[in-house]
Amino acid sequence: MADWQSLDPEAAREAEKYDNPIPSRELILAHLADRGAPATRPQLAEEFGLVTEDQLEALRRRMRAMERDGQVIYTRRGAYAPIDKLDLVRGRIAGHRDGFGFLIPDDGSDDLFLSPAQMRLVFDGDIALARVAGHDRRGRREGGLVEVVTRAHESLVGRFFQESGLAYVVPDNPKIGQQVLVPEGKHGGAAHGQFVQVRIDEWPTTFRQAQGEVVEILGDYMAPGMEIEVALRSYDIPNEWPKAVEKEAAKLKPEVEEKDKQKRIDLRQLPFVTIDGEDARDFDDAVYAEAKKSGGWRLYVAIADVSHYVKVGSALDAEAEKRGNSVYFPERVIPMLPEALSNGLCSLNPQVDRLAMVCEMTIAGSGRMTGYQFYEAVIHSHARLTYNKVSTVLEQPKSAEGKQLRKQLGEVVPHLEQLYSLYKVLLAARHVRGAIDFETQDTRIVFGADRKISEIRPTQRNDAHKLIEECMLCANVATAKFLEKHKVLALYRVHDAPPLEKQTNLRQFLGEMGLSLTKGKANPVPSDYQALLQQIRERPDFRLIQTVMLRSLSQAVYSPDNNGHFGLNYEAYTHFTSPIRRYPDLLVHRAIRSVIRSKLETKHVKRAGATSMAKARIYPYDELRLDQLGEQCSMTERRADEATRDVSNWLKCEFMKDRVGETYAGVITAVTGFGLFVELSEVFVEGLVHVTALPDDYYHFDSVHHRLSGERSGRSYRLGDPLEVVVARVDLDERKIDFVLPASAGAPRVREEREPRQKRGNRRRGAPAPAQEPSALPVAETATETASPEPEREPRRSRNGRRRGTPAPVQEPSALPEAETATEAVSPEPEREPRRSRNGRRRDAPTQEQGVAATVEAAPASVSPEPESEPRRSRSERRRATSSAQQQNASTPMPASVEATPSKSSRQDDQLLGNTDVRRSRAVKQALLAEAKVEGGKPKTVGKANGKAKGNADKGKASDTAKTRTAPARQGKGAAAEGAAAVDARVKKAKAAGAKKKSAGKPKTEDQAKAKAAAKTKTKAKAKKPHRKGQSRPKDDA
Repeated sequence: MADWQSLDPEAAREAEKYDNPIPSRELILAHLADRGAPATRPQLAEEFGLVTEDQLEALRRRMRAMERDGQVIYTRRGAYAPIDKLDLVRGRIAGHRDGFGFLIPDDGSDDLFLSPAQMRLVFDGDIALARVAGHDRRGRREGGLVEVVTRAHESLVGRFFQESGLAYVVPDNPKIGQQVLVPEGKHGGAAHGQFVQVRIDEWPTTFRQAQGEVVEILGDYMAPGMEIEVALRSYDIPNEWPKAVEKEAAKLKPEVEEKDKQKRIDLRQLPFVTIDGEDARDFDDAVYAEAKKSGGWRLYVAIADVSHYVKVGSALDAEAEKRGNSVYFPERVIPMLPEALSNGLCSLNPQVDRLAMVCEMTIAGSGRMTGYQFYEAVIHSHARLTYNKVSTVLEQPKSAEGKQLRKQLGEVVPHLEQLYSLYKVLLAARHVRGAIDFETQDTRIVFGADRKISEIRPTQRNDAHKLIEECMLCANVATAKFLEKHKVLALYRVHDAPPLEKQTNLRQFLGEMGLSLTKGKANPVPSDYQALLQQIRERPDFRLIQTVMLRSLSQAVYSPDNNGHFGLNYEAYTHFTSPIRRYPDLLVHRAIRSVIRSKLETKHVKRAGATSMAKARIYPYDELRLDQLGEQCSMTERRADEATRDVSNWLKCEFMKDRVGETYAGVITAVTGFGLFVELSEVFVEGLVHVTALPDDYYHFDSVHHRLSGERSGRSYRLGDPLEVVVARVDLDERKIDFVLPASAGAPRVREEREPRQKRGNRRRGAPAPAQEPSALPVAETATETASPEPEREPRRSRNGRRRGTPAPVQEPSALPEAETATEAVSPEPEREPRRSRNGRRRDAPTQEQGVAATVEAAPASVSPEPESEPRRSRSERRRATSSAQQQNASTPMPASVEATPSKSSRQDDQLLGNTDVRRSRAVKQALLAEAKVEGGKPKTVGKANGKAKGNADKGKASDTAKTRTAPARQGKGAAAEGAAAVDARVKKAKAAGAKKKSAGKPKTEDQAKAKAAAKTKTKAKAKKPHRKGQSRPKDDA
């Protein structure tokens, strides 16, 4: 294929651009597609007949560029293949704060879902190739990454952390979920918690995280101005001038040179004025209007001639293209051009000569544009005015301030009045045209001395703003017509019609409101929107309907394809009026100059003898290049919006962090499935009411009607509804503010300070219990507490919130088994109950093998009330009760079926012992248990006897069988006294004589019994371990 020139459709273009041309990209792609297999670079060189060193180097560069742009892929076999032949999808990575992401295809097809595992290989903004791997559960196309074509970030900004010998940076961009490891020796002197910029040295792979080196320390967390420094680096906004740019800017003179004023239309005699905001420093437009004798007006819009100073291919031009636009942060501007140009030589400052590109238009009395001309000129601004001053002069001419300003401005006032008259005509024509006019509210952040927000103030849009806006619209429309008239490829400002899906949702929403947008027509036009806005302007739900209408529209972009501007209802529209701060406007100026400096005869151009120039020198852009520039400029515009919004959110969070707990009135500005976004009416701050913070109900999201509705209560929260909220939380790291509803609306109260965390209970261990009125306690308990000479430390609380050892809620005696009620009632003084393990048993209570008792002795712990204390009995009463109990124990046999039944009550020990003495040691208690439970080798029915003593004392007889457990309890003071006396007698006997127990049919001595009981208690205390709830305890646990 040595004669590739004859086959290449772009051979002429290649020959014009390069001295040694090679095959164009189009021919290479077609050849690879026809070839049927990937080809290496030597194979391509041989097949195209490229042999010289220059040709081979040019081919190498071209193939690398095509790989970078995603036109071909370099395979693992070292060959190049077209992407479409490999069924790969090229697109941009869009990350999500929850870890997953999407690949947005360049061809506009459906996005590819990327799992968190795939997203660990890329960063937000990267350009990658992926294959369609299938569909997920929700039916979305799921992608698998094949290759990263272009990395979007060479460095990242985030906070530096160093923990346990490991250093890493957490990116500030929430869409990047990966941390960047920082090896030892590459910390750059950063301290824990500081904001830093880290350069990526090793990109993430399947088996390792990204690694990098700290190259810049931005400063401490929450330092003044840190929010802008972080945003600049998080969004990759260039903010430092390259040396080549500084060098070119330094060559510019501070004032316009006389030679540059030559061969231009001289308009210095016309009283041009600039009208901008109070804090503006770059003035790129000036206006002047005069009435025509034949009717109508002649309107002059002079725009700074930036293209005269910023030449194609210069360092200034490259940096301006990279930045795309100026970025306006609160109290700080990142300009697109150096200040020597933006605030000096190009700015239309008052009382100085400046070069300008002028659009001169004739406007009929109806507001219709009847003619336009463009030319290079020199002007002299007569005044620098502000919106507020002009508004006062025109709208309040008889006020004291208005009269004073009119006197100061003198001869400028009549020209302002001409502009005002023209504005009224243009505004009426706008309404006739049907342009959409939404009412929006902008705010301005006002700072104090320490650069903290002092207030957030709404900005008022007066007639002066609207006057300048209409003049700029006229100039932009005339520019679009000029470019189309002369068939110049350029970037248009395109605003497409609403997508079909959004149209359908809007129609459904309006239908529920009894409204119609198109009135039977298939597709809406701008006049339909404007007519509906006029119809609902007086309705109380105007803001709701306007917001839904606004969100149904598309986003405007820059494109060489002129599709018109839907919102303004123009067939052609472009940006011409701000070349100091927008790169697309600079490109349009070059396009206009290419016509002015050509030899084309046209009535839409004025010339003053300037030298003709080749178009390639002024405007060397083809459609492909313009398409790339349109994408670049659209991206930088979105980037600036996101960065400024992020900074504003950061500052608003700082503003609200000291207002947690305060209540504000607000309006619901957005409704989602996870909650409501509410803007506070007083401070213009937006936050989220999460769906879980709404009053008790299950809420469902209705995307058509923009509301959350409760399925049980019927309560509904809709876009535009007023809502009172409480500031619950301010998250400075994520720039989020959380709201809740006031407690009166059913939401939980906001605690201003978090209480210390408590373990397993409602109160910190060792902290004093809340004071309790004595009258709220049972009489017996109150008496016991009062008589205690020395209060013990309060036991810990159990998980149900009740102190361990405090009485349970009082239950009716008739609801309890007879034996249990009797045993609990005879306790003269409650003993502090030991702590329980997780399985509900006390840590010093016997295991199932140690404590063998009849079922009748104790009921389950869950139904047993806490012991109530009785007044102490006299010694004679206790002796009588002991004698009676011993007689009953001796006459009552133990059923064999009950002997092997393990005790399940957590209070069995206290029931056996009567819970008589709170000072009793555990060793003595164990000895008493042994003596009470076992006597003569057989279990002793102590609990049963006690139950009989209490339940049948009034009748003087006892039950014969264990079935008395189900009998109703009968309480009596005499029975209680006898039961208490009987237990005390046994305690006294045990202390005096020791515990007696049989082992293998042989009785133990008194000292042996004591020693064994003490050793057994010590062994249990060491071996005892808490068990998790639900686990069974081994039988040999103790």
